[in-house]
Amino acid sequence: MTTATEGMELTRIGPGTVMGDLMRCYWIPAALSSELVRDGAPLRLMLLGEKLIAFRDSAGRVGVMDHRCPHRCASLFLGRNEEGGIRCIYHGWKFDVAGNCLDMPSLPPPGFKQKVKAKAYKVVERAGVVWVYMGSRAEAPPLPAFEILDVPEDEIKVSFIQRDCNYLQALEGEIDTSHFGFLHAGHVDPEDLAENEPVRHTVTNRAPEYHLAETPWGTQYAGYREAGPGQTYWRFGNFLFPFWTQAPNGEFGSHMHARAWVPLDDSHTMFCFLWWKRGVSAMSLPQPAFKDGTPIGGTGRGNKLLPNTTDWLGRWRMAANPGNDWGIDRAAQQNGSIYSGIDGIHLQDQAITESMGPVVDHTLEHLAPSDQMITRTRRRLLMAARALRDKGVLPPGAEDAEVYRGARSGYFVSDDKNPWREVYARQLAASVHPQPSPMRAAE
Repeated sequence: MTTATEGMELTRIGPGTVMGDLMRCYWIPAALSSELVRDGAPLRLMLLGEKLIAFRDSAGRVGVMDHRCPHRCASLFLGRNEEGGIRCIYHGWKFDVAGNCLDMPSLPPPGFKQKVKAKAYKVVERAGVVWVYMGSRAEAPPLPAFEILDVPEDEIKVSFIQRDCNYLQALEGEIDTSHFGFLHAGHVDPEDLAENEPVRHTVTNRAPEYHLAETPWGTQYAGYREAGPGQTYWRFGNFLFPFWTQAPNGEFGSHMHARAWVPLDDSHTMFCFLWWKRGVSAMSLPQPAFKDGTPIGGTGRGNKLLPNTTDWLGRWRMAANPGNDWGIDRAAQQNGSIYSGIDGIHLQDQAITESMGPVVDHTLEHLAPSDQMITRTRRRLLMAARALRDKGVLPPGAEDAEVYRGARSGYFVSDDKNPWREVYARQLAASVHPQPSPMRAAE
């Protein structure tokens, strides 16, 4: 059981918290590059409990900084983005993307602009995403060596969706190893599915067996089921420090992706999903269907979003939300056409994790053997955060980003009878791998 103290340490991510300090050891995906235009309006960002603004200057550089002007703390969100910097409209003080004060027009020369600096964070752009480093190290760490970041940028699809709950319960929904056969496909009879339908093995045996282990990047599980004489159906999934997951929702050999659960504050999370368009996955395959071609109810692909607003938490919000019960259709639930009554696999996961409340009280849980991936991941996170706090030991991947390159998730059928880690290694060696980009080599 996770104690109240452990739950507090795991879920609180603001400045000065043990988990917040751990998160600040890494680059954080914060926004789409397309959200910021040269000399355009600043963007409000909430990251790790801090209120920030982002803007793109006249030269195309991105700045991310505390929204408060260091003069009188007026919000720089109201500022003028002009001629290479953001200018506070209160007294005209102007700052560049690094936080340097460029101008103090409200003071007679020479002023003291060289002594004033706005709190700004390091920024890089990759794969159409603005990444922010909020840590205190003079030299920022490398970006994580996810294979998806080596793929040409025009072959990467990126999406953001906000979730109204703590990052940990959102993340744990991804590594929960046994819910698929119920939440997403509890109404599906395997006899109604074609032999090659990927969902078939999952619903044939809704109580699979598991292996799990700690890895250099975090934790890994392997669910396995019989798939005919001498055959095993495998589903590998990963947790990767500090808030990344890889779900087994694609064919192992080509499914390159990474899914971040970025804490905005203690009770809001931004899901950032990067995936290879050419890989074989749930995103590129047709909607799952029965033998007769009828789509399986509840597996719809639409994630309708509300229009973005300028609020701190106003971006990438789903139209189906706690305020309208996530669009649950009780008739569909009762007649068996959709087990949950909610249409859409992502939305089903979103509804479940948001229904737990803003931050779960972990002392109320009764965890089962099927929850070992969750308990092991919590311990891995907690031990790493405490080692950073007590001994200054950097957490996994914060310095050696190459550890992520060994992580892959997905499903496959195999007759390989070797130990599961060897099965994984052989499949990984036989998989598609992009060449590391020149940009990465220069970082």
